[in-house]
Amino acid sequence: MTFQRREPAFATTRWTLVQTAGSGESVAADEALEVLCRAYWYPLYAFVRRQGFSSEDAEDLTQGFFAMILERRDLAKLDQSKGRFRSFLLTAMKHFLGNERARRRAIKRGGNALHFSLDWEEAESRFEVEDQAQVPPDEMFDREWALALLMRAIDSLRGEYVESGKVERFDQLKPFLDVGKGEVSYQKASEATGMEETAVRVAVHRMRKRYRVHLRRQIADTLDDPVMVEDELAVLMRAFER
Repeated sequence: MTFQRREPAFATTRWTLVQTAGSGESVAADEALEVLCRAYWYPLYAFVRRQGFSSEDAEDLTQGFFAMILERRDLAKLDQSKGRFRSFLLTAMKHFLGNERARRRAIKRGGNALHFSLDWEEAESRFEVEDQAQVPPDEMFDREWALALLMRAIDSLRGEYVESGKVERFDQLKPFLDVGKGEVSYQKASEATGMEETAVRVAVHRMRKRYRVHLRRQIADTLDDPVMVEDELAVLMRAFER
């Protein structure tokens, strides 16, 4: 089964997607699984690679993992009240890798494995760069999960600027949001945008404020209790400090 890029309109949160993906054989369930896969496949792939599997086996295992979840309807059994969707996925993947029968089924090409339309070659190139830090598998998963949420928050924020007709301004100031880019020069941004430096600072302040709103929404979508958002945010930010 090959998935095309699309976001189902019915899904309002990650938990809505989880419940829909586990609801049974339907177009909605397939689309929900697609969105979940696109959002979270790379952190799982990176985790499997750090476990010592080859790139080919990690690709098959990641696909096999999502195929197993869909086939067994594991998502339908998932209790949202247990908290973090992040923790559920990592624990489920560990169990999957520990099951020799499931592993053999996953690494056999074809069969029941779902072949998602994802860029595995780019994923492996990215992994080779990021693996130089040699962090433990669990820490790598948390780091990649955090990065995925950050990027989804940026994409969501960009959509907000598109709707307001200010996407060009967003693209010009986006470097102020990028992780690990260091200090960006307000003077250079002023020259590039034609805005006064003071106006640039105000625009960046507003952008960062909206970015934090979008980031917290992304995190809240994977949690049961909104009170957990700040705690989860702190955990994910620490992943970049290790």
